[in-house]
Amino acid sequence: MNAIDQLIAYALRQELIDPADVIWARNRLLRCMGRSGYEGGGDVSGELPPLWEILRALTEEAVERGLCGADIVSRDLFDTALMGELTPRPGPVRRRFARLYEESPKAATDWFYALSGDVNYIRRDRIAKDRRWRTETAFGTLDISINLSKPEKDPKAAAAARQLAPVGYPRCPLCAENEGYAGRGDHPARQNHRVIPLTVAGERWYFQYSPYVYFNEHCILLSAEHRPMEITEQTFRRLLHFVEQFPHYFMGSNADLPIVGGSIQTHDHFQGGRYTFPMDQAAEERSFLVPGHPQVSAAILRWPLSVLRLRAADPEALTALAGHILNRWRAYSDPAAGILSSSNGEPHNTLTPIARRRGADYELDLALRNNRTTAEHPLGLFHPHAELHHIKRETIGLIEVMGLAVLPPRLEPELQAVERALLTGADLRSDPLTFPHAPWAEGLRRRYAFTGENVGGILQREVGLAFAQCLCHAGVFKASPEGREAFGRFVESL
Repeated sequence: MNAIDQLIAYALRQELIDPADVIWARNRLLRCMGRSGYEGGGDVSGELPPLWEILRALTEEAVERGLCGADIVSRDLFDTALMGELTPRPGPVRRRFARLYEESPKAATDWFYALSGDVNYIRRDRIAKDRRWRTETAFGTLDISINLSKPEKDPKAAAAARQLAPVGYPRCPLCAENEGYAGRGDHPARQNHRVIPLTVAGERWYFQYSPYVYFNEHCILLSAEHRPMEITEQTFRRLLHFVEQFPHYFMGSNADLPIVGGSIQTHDHFQGGRYTFPMDQAAEERSFLVPGHPQVSAAILRWPLSVLRLRAADPEALTALAGHILNRWRAYSDPAAGILSSSNGEPHNTLTPIARRRGADYELDLALRNNRTTAEHPLGLFHPHAELHHIKRETIGLIEVMGLAVLPPRLEPELQAVERALLTGADLRSDPLTFPHAPWAEGLRRRYAFTGENVGGILQREVGLAFAQCLCHAGVFKASPEGREAFGRFVESL
């Protein structure tokens, strides 16, 4: 069976196409491959290699014949075009999702998530490369990952992308107009991408999955309107209405200010999924009630960031209290704790909210955020400090707030080099891979007797502890007597 027949057989087995579609699908693939004739036998039975191997064989042929470039960006554009020919059209996808939703919300998301992987929008072979482990800390078990699934651009491809004239369509990687888009050097191909329209709090939104799947069933809810991120009382209403419709998922939002917000601030969107994060299981440190909101229980969580947990049976009661807390926090200053609501006309305070169901109740976690910078901490006072940038320099966003570290791919070769140096006694400052980690690793060398059997585990644990410290830096009220006293002052202000 040749590679085209293998891809047809795969599509049949995953129910991407109907048996009546075989000849049509073959001819579509032949066109993509620049072939005018067919030399296969039409056999679609027998054992198949993994999808990524089939696509690699076809892409290699395309590179050899000059149909696409050899760099990773060009290869991804090409194999996505192939899968786009076999991906069910949006109309049938949306109708099937709606039919399954009538059975149960879980049945609908189970099918849609499987489809997103079957069509290679979620590249399962790359996701499998991510490194994952857990680390015990003073705040409980944290989840650590090194993200290896998002390919880094070849320098030549990146340079070529910079030379492209601005297109302005789609306006950003989240816009619904990405569905079916062929992509280009500076924008990913999305022919195999599908979105589901939803009504959320009376507005038009779209539901999709993240192609990088940082956690189980990692999904994105995006506004039909291309508008900037903004945390308002309506944000809480939207989040709670989503988890009312999909009670097996959580849904949260990145903050709406630089430094403490997500990587895409230009398009209003949320992230959710079916995953139990470390913060979900955090203990309640102190419970309280807010005057005027008797229906809602509230608590401070025992967590490195400063988080309030609200719970109620009525989502509107929850929304009202969350809106009150947001308004108070936006204007709140406590110079003794380093918190200023604004400076030079720039606002500093915002929230990272997360909604979920807890049995019959609704729950909102509100992480208090502040994006002040100082001369000592120019990247952010409540951001990982410079001594931790060798592990995590990037924003502490929604996913990290909840206790899952998404660490950069550079760490994989760097930590391997640190491991070798610790075992051989090599100078940590003489190798570009180990140099950024030298002060940290030299401290470890003084504390541990490293062997081939223990070095990997020790490094994983210490990376996890460094991430926990990153979260502590992001907490506006520290986990100290003085910090808890300051947190109490804010609670009293409510």
